[in-house]
Amino acid sequence: MREPAWVQHVIWWQIYPLGFVGAYPADPPPGPEEHRLRRVVEWLDHAIELGTSGIALGPVFASRTHGYDTVDHYRIDPRLGDDDDFDTLVAEAKRRGLRILLDGVFNHVAADFARSEWFRKGSNGFDTFEGHGDLIALDHDNPEVVSYAADVMAYWLGRGADGFRLDAAYAVPDRFWAAVLPRVRAAFPDAWFVGEVIHGDYAARVGAAGFDSVTQYELWKAIWSSLVDGNFHELDWALLRHNEFLDVFVPMTFVGNHDVTRIASRLNDTGHLEHALVVLFTTGGTPSVYAGDEFAYLGVKEERFGGDDAVRPEFGAPPSADEQQHDVLRLHQHLIGLHRRHPWLRTARTSALQLSNRQYLYETRGGTDALVVALNIDDAPMPLSLPALGLGSGRIVAGSGARPADTVAETEVAPHGWLVIDPGA
Repeated sequence: MREPAWVQHVIWWQIYPLGFVGAYPADPPPGPEEHRLRRVVEWLDHAIELGTSGIALGPVFASRTHGYDTVDHYRIDPRLGDDDDFDTLVAEAKRRGLRILLDGVFNHVAADFARSEWFRKGSNGFDTFEGHGDLIALDHDNPEVVSYAADVMAYWLGRGADGFRLDAAYAVPDRFWAAVLPRVRAAFPDAWFVGEVIHGDYAARVGAAGFDSVTQYELWKAIWSSLVDGNFHELDWALLRHNEFLDVFVPMTFVGNHDVTRIASRLNDTGHLEHALVVLFTTGGTPSVYAGDEFAYLGVKEERFGGDDAVRPEFGAPPSADEQQHDVLRLHQHLIGLHRRHPWLRTARTSALQLSNRQYLYETRGGTDALVVALNIDDAPMPLSLPALGLGSGRIVAGSGARPADTVAETEVAPHGWLVIDPGA
């Protein structure tokens, strides 16, 4: 694995800046004199209290509308502010020990992007991104486009960013990234690059393109789908695939982001939100929490113009002391703490110990370290015998309605409950 060492301890808090600060959609749009990007600074302490260690920013470069129709990669979107606002955000993040991940959109640009000679020509004019006429595909075989992408990333890494999420990386030829990324790494060897890849052979894409990581959409889908359908066999299959990915790279894992329906809206039983989070923080990966999910925000993505707005809301002031007691927030903090106390989890492999449609017991292991995770979404209790599994006994370290307990050998998981047990304690 080629990733820089600092990534081994990062947990991202992801925000979509234009929505977060109320800059899009907005009529009239704010101007740079409002310095709205500085509102993100007000939330940095929340990111720390949550337990995260990096801020993954959505688009911040000058664009026409939603940020993915870029007009100038070297300029902060004036609806967010100016260069000084970006520098302030970076400085305040670094002062708190937070890393910064930027969103690099190099597959397509706005129709009025200045360099139309870089547009990819199709049979009927210029090619577009997935049929969106206002998103024009770049010609990735053009050496000038290669140089431009490398120069843009180097520029912002020089301004304090730590890495890039590469938007729509799945739509870009691997040979383009393979030409761009070594040039950037030559100047910034400690930078991290995660490709947005939705489907296909993740490991092959990582190898061919030179990404450090890709977005683990397979596991995301299996987590919520298995809980909605009552089919843990789907989750187990996805985790078997996940083990194979971990042999090559560490995926970026999540249960929510700015492009999908909120996890609290996706589930038909909001109590199972806990189970989704348990999977996220007890399996291998570089976890990311989408801002608002820690408060169980609702939002449904729709396939229409403006269909993303519900999952990209404006945020007001940081949470008060009372809001800090929100059960879902506290659960995030608890599970992030569990993940941090067991850093080997980042590359842990999982294996099923017991499996049925609605009850799942798996071991998550890194070398000689292991945890046993029990998920029950059934109406009946789930009996659990560690001796029957050849594990002897263990200590409950987390669970729904559970307190850290002394050593146990026989126990049960309550209906719609979960437990995490340390069999070596």
